[in-house]
This record gives sequence, C-alpha cells and structure tokens, in this order.
Amino acid sequence: MISLIYFLVIIFANTVGAISGMGGGVIIKPLLDLIGAHSVAAISFYSSVAVFTMSIVSTARQMKQGASLKFNLVLWISVGAILGGILGSIAFEGLYQLLPSESHVQLVQIILTIITLVFAFCATKFHWRSFNLHHWLWYLFCGLVLGFFASLLGIGGGPINVALLMLFFAMPIKQATIYSICTIFFSQLSKLVTITFTTGFARYDMTMLFVIIPAAILGGLLGAKFSHVLTEKKVALVFQLVILLVLAINIYNGFMLSF
Repeated sequence: MISLIYFLVIIFANTVGAISGMGGGVIIKPLLDLIGAHSVAAISFYSSVAVFTMSIVSTARQMKQGASLKFNLVLWISVGAILGGILGSIAFEGLYQLLPSESHVQLVQIILTIITLVFAFCATKFHWRSFNLHHWLWYLFCGLVLGFFASLLGIGGGPINVALLMLFFAMPIKQATIYSICTIFFSQLSKLVTITFTTGFARYDMTMLFVIIPAAILGGLLGAKFSHVLTEKKVALVFQLVILLVLAINIYNGFMLSF
C-alpha cells in the first residue's frame, strides 16, 4: 500500500515539478513526511533520487523538443549547485547529529521551506524588478545558494530556483524552469555522491527505488510534455498554485510536530 501511495505521489509531484521548474521534491518531501512511513533521512534520500531521475528525463525531453540553453550560464550555475549541494548535504548531516530528535530536524526543514515558499510566491506574483545580472560570479553564487537549499531541505530544488533565476537574470518563467531543472540535476547528483562517500546507503530501504525511479521517469516525461504546450501565463499559474498547496501542507506538518 505504501509503495502504491509513493508511486502516485511521485508521478504527480514530478509532473508538476517539471512543468513549474520546482523539481517535485518540494511536494514529495512534505507529503511523505505527512504519511510518516519512513525516517526524515530516508524521505530526503528518496526525494533526491526521484528529483534527480526526473531532472535527467525532463532535460533530455526539453532539449529534444528544441529548448536552447546558454552553455556559460549552465556551466557556472551547475558548478555552484554541485558545491552548494555538497555543503547542504553536510549541513543536513550536521543537523541530524546536533539536534535531539528527527522531529526537530524536520521542523527546521519545514520552517526554512516555508520561508523559501513565501519568497518565491511574492517574487513571481508581484513581479519584483530583476537585477539583470550577467557576470559568471553571479551565476556561480546563484547555483551555490540553490544547491545548498535543495540538498539541505531535501526538496530537490524547489520554488526558490525559479524565483532567483527570474530575479537575478531577468528570465521569463518558462526559460527559468528549464535552467532550474538543470541546476536540480547537479545539486542532487552532488548530494547522492556525498551520501555515497559519507554515510552510505545502509540505513535506507533500497527496494523502494524500484517504485520511486519508474514513477520519477513517468512524471518527468509528462511534465516535459505539458511544459512544452503551456503558455508563460499558465506555467506561472501552476507555479503559484503549487506554492500555495505546498505552503499549506508544510504549515500543517509544522503544526502537528509542535504539539
């Protein structure tokens, strides 16, 4: 039963995540927290695998459909995302060791996720003026921030990706979603590599990957297909509606943990 629920959650989350550029983890993480079938660390790992798989499928599909990317921008954001992903993974393990229980770690993740959700919603809803930056150092810095939060929060990327790309580099939202998915690939790759050489995978039920990976592939394919046909306005609407949905789930999860 849990496998079926995970399968459906990941298909839905990755479809919406690929359309909006959020990556799916921002939906997967709070929903799996709500179900409560696995530990915080396991849920963060499963979310990362699902989003990493989706990013490969979605990017390949987008490129096949004719999406164009600026190599210099992708390169420096990706380098930043790799470094940020490593730092975020280390920070997560630090929290896991420092705080007295898993619920405290989860509460910290929820609070930080809520902050990023509010920021992303305001940035896109109220059309904050872009800085229109172009230097490679800004690309690197942006990737570092995105990779850090993606890995620390276990959400794969989340709404902060799209919001920052639009705010820093004056991208339209559909273009920002494509670069966001590329960033997610590298941040989650670095997280999975860090896990490989630090804690290892012994504490996770690896049989769940037989459910998670096929669901992630299907979600990535569906998301890329819908993203190609939807207008900028509709993508923005999907983005904002998902933020409100996930915000509600995180507030509920945080409230339940507090009592």
